Amino acid sequence: MKFRGLSAVAHPLLFRLLAMIQQSDSMDVILDKPTGLSRRSKILIGVAVLLLLALIPLWPSLTRWSRADQSVDLARLRIATVTRGDLERDVAADGRIVAANHPRLYSPAEGTVSLAVRPGQTVLKGQVLARIESPELESHLAQERSRLQSLESELGRARISARQQNVGNEQTSELRRVRLEAARRELERAEKLRTEGLLNEVEHERAKVAVRLAEVELDQSRQGSSLQREALDFEVADRSRQVERQRLVVSELERRVRELAVAAPFDGQVATVDVDDRQAVIVNAPLLTVVDLSTYEVEIRIPEAYADEIGSGTRVEIDYAGRKFPGTLTAVSPEVRESQVEGTVAFGDGAGQAPAGLRQNQRVSVRLVLDRRANVLKVPRGPFLESGGGRKVYVLEDGLATMRDIRTGAMSVGEVEILEGLVEGDQILLTDTQQFQGAESVLVRP
Repeated sequence: MKFRGLSAVAHPLLFRLLAMIQQSDSMDVILDKPTGLSRRSKILIGVAVLLLLALIPLWPSLTRWSRADQSVDLARLRIATVTRGDLERDVAADGRIVAANHPRLYSPAEGTVSLAVRPGQTVLKGQVLARIESPELESHLAQERSRLQSLESELGRARISARQQNVGNEQTSELRRVRLEAARRELERAEKLRTEGLLNEVEHERAKVAVRLAEVELDQSRQGSSLQREALDFEVADRSRQVERQRLVVSELERRVRELAVAAPFDGQVATVDVDDRQAVIVNAPLLTVVDLSTYEVEIRIPEAYADEIGSGTRVEIDYAGRKFPGTLTAVSPEVRESQVEGTVAFGDGAGQAPAGLRQNQRVSVRLVLDRRANVLKVPRGPFLESGGGRKVYVLEDGLATMRDIRTGAMSVGEVEILEGLVEGDQILLTDTQQFQGAESVLVRP
């Protein structure tokens, strides 16, 4: 063996190394090749089998994962189960507690108000709450009273004058009656004298004419006296009506003056005072509000869409202080304001059995029961109704949520009736489905 390019010093070292290698041949042992699989191959095969056994339970999940268009964490979802039971179709509304009798008192006249009570003060029926000083109204009353007295004096004079006229007419009629009787006696004497031949025909006819004139005068006197009596009676009656009319005017002014002392209409409490003491007010200006603490009711505002379905007598459930109280809708306003209709709810069956501890203007939640349906499929109400329009929902099965067409029916505040597309026991996603962007299936990660 030749080693080119090596120095002379390296040659002896190489020869010595080769000699050592040749001397180690005696130490080598020849091994027989074993039959079958090696240990390493067995280990690899075992690992592969274990991996295959581990993949068998996961195979459905892997299949679902391969079919899913999207995936989402279970913690982000609301899931509900389709159940069967009774469903009450209802409407939720906000309400406030008000006294059933809470009138606001107004100023009866223009003037200066003098307050006698403060807000929150308990008052009794008939107690004076405020007084209105109205010099103009009081002066008007004094003037009308004076006019009444003047008319009463004129009526008295008219009655006296009528009696005098009637007495004079009666005297005139009586005198003419006496004259008629005298003329008749003269006629009788004239007829006797004529029969005896002591009186001529001219004197006899003159006696007849005198009797006839006396009769006419008496008749005219009586008719004139009757007509004059009627005229006097009419004048007296007219003056009497003027006096009566003036009395009504005075009575009305006296009532208005009495109302200047504003009194409590019932036992209750002063809720609000709208004016300051010694403040000038105009007629019909609001003064204060008195509430009757013995009877309460609830004022509610109902969405306009349900206005045609509700009416007096509708069953109501009132949520107050964490408890449910029955109620009855007693009145519904025919007017729509801001897309809502106002209504009044009485506690209990309408007799006003209100719970203790209520306060004016306290807020409560109200549920109006419109309809009750028995033994229907139902699910809790959720955002899926608005996002899917009540026509589509995701049904969860073995970790995969699949979109399914459904048809909904009656809806309540908390539940929805299912008419088609689901069966009892199905699990659905209540979450807003817009986040899935219309995917047919969604993988739900635990």
